[in-house]
Amino acid sequence: MVRAGEDGCPVIVDGRTVDAVRESWLVEDRWWTDHPLRRRYWEVVTTCGRDEIVFHDLEQGRWWRQR
Repeated sequence: MVRAGEDGCPVIVDGRTVDAVRESWLVEDRWWTDHPLRRRYWEVVTTCGRDEIVFHDLEQGRWWRQR
């Protein structure tokens, strides 16, 4: 579960507060098909020191944690 702030940046990942954002990047692919891929990825560090990569599916509006 990911909770984002008003600016779209993740602030909580699986109940842990995000301490720092290391990187963010946008992926846009398959724009020529009926099922385009648009995702905003975030590499974050939680307060317990855990490094996580999460992404926001910009087509469906859902958040996912990459494993």
